[in-house]
Amino acid sequence: MSKPEETTRASLRDVPSVDQLLRTDAAHELRHLVGLRRLTNIARSAIAEIRALVREGSLPLASNGLLTEAIRRMEASARSEGQAGIKNVINATGVVLHTNLGRAPLSQSARAAIDEAARYCSVEYNLESGVRGGRAARVESLLKDLSGAEDGLVVNNCAAAALLILTVLARDGETIVSRGELVEIGGDFRVPDVMASSGTRMIEVGTTNRTHLEDYRRAINTNTRLIMRVHPSNYRIVGFASSPGIAELSTLAHEAGLPLYEDAGSGQLKDLQQCGVQDEPVVREIVESGVDVVSFSGDKLLGSAQAGLIVGKHAIVARLRKHPLYRALRSDKLRLAALEATLVSHQKDVAEVEVPVIQMLSLTANELEQRARSMIEAVDQSGAIKLELQKGESTVGGGAGATSTLPTMLIAITHAQKSAQELEQQLRMSSPPVISRISEGKVLLDLRTVFPDQLPAVLQALQQLLA
Repeated sequence: MSKPEETTRASLRDVPSVDQLLRTDAAHELRHLVGLRRLTNIARSAIAEIRALVREGSLPLASNGLLTEAIRRMEASARSEGQAGIKNVINATGVVLHTNLGRAPLSQSARAAIDEAARYCSVEYNLESGVRGGRAARVESLLKDLSGAEDGLVVNNCAAAALLILTVLARDGETIVSRGELVEIGGDFRVPDVMASSGTRMIEVGTTNRTHLEDYRRAINTNTRLIMRVHPSNYRIVGFASSPGIAELSTLAHEAGLPLYEDAGSGQLKDLQQCGVQDEPVVREIVESGVDVVSFSGDKLLGSAQAGLIVGKHAIVARLRKHPLYRALRSDKLRLAALEATLVSHQKDVAEVEVPVIQMLSLTANELEQRARSMIEAVDQSGAIKLELQKGESTVGGGAGATSTLPTMLIAITHAQKSAQELEQQLRMSSPPVISRISEGKVLLDLRTVFPDQLPAVLQALQQLLA
């Protein structure tokens, strides 16, 4: 046997066993993070990796060195898994409806409502009569009141709402839609795909930038079941562009005996132009314009949990509620609890002080400058770090208010030795993580989307950058 082969065999004998690795102090500390069963699998993987590397001659041969390397690998894997999943983070990006960070943060009343519903609750039970009650009855009543519609319904997201409406109203025929509205929204939501899944045949009219009322009129035939309008989300055509107004399209649809459906996207219950939100339809105004059924999101400008909200004519909503697909798409008790609490805030006209999304949109650049200045003054900048005020713009996000500008005051961070990427990573790895953005070699913090009670944690994360 050659000497290299003897060396390899000897080093493989020095590889620690899984049991030996699990008896280390590090393993005992990691058990609470992932559990013993998962930690055992992680330990096996770490040992297998070390064996493979030893065969390649890539690791030291000393047994202590191999055990140390096994512990390091086990700790890295276990801690990485422990950090995975949904964690509380601080959103300092200035994107109010940040899709990757959960879109609309819930109000205190919505969070309390979820806690109230977390055990047994009256989701389908009428406390007055003692018999089974209507699911989401209170939410549906609030939706009718706030939108002015005849009826309301809740499903689990806006794509589900579109799928249900198209399936029930147009599965056996054609749906007319403007070519300029066949958009793809974040998360791979594509209007043509949803229409195809519903079983309706999509009939495109007009051109990308211009669609006329006559285009819709010419497309109507005996197979037509529905006319559909789609809010373009964060996509806009500017310049030489036009499309029929809701009222005239509604008149055309009703003259032809057809329902008109509008996917309103973000679902603004109250005009937020005074907050800087532009080019977003108000649901009540859509209903008043003669649209028969409207769908919109719960976790965008409404400021609540993810949901597909449907309002419209009672005859249409009743058909949706009775369809078997509705049961597959209906909402759970926690979503309904959060929606009810948020809708109550809108009904009582206190959303500006209770709903975080409306609060954040309402903040002025001067208010944000005061917050940022106080933060900068509290940080010791005698070392390598430098914090400056910088004018900028926040973003509505979530496909809402694509043309909106929200003036803000940013905290711009630079470091004499560390790159912007290193600073961003250090903030992201703090506890709780602070999520920022990078522009022109600077890390930028926008306090518009930071809750007041999170400001001390942001300050602590900034002070840790000095270490």
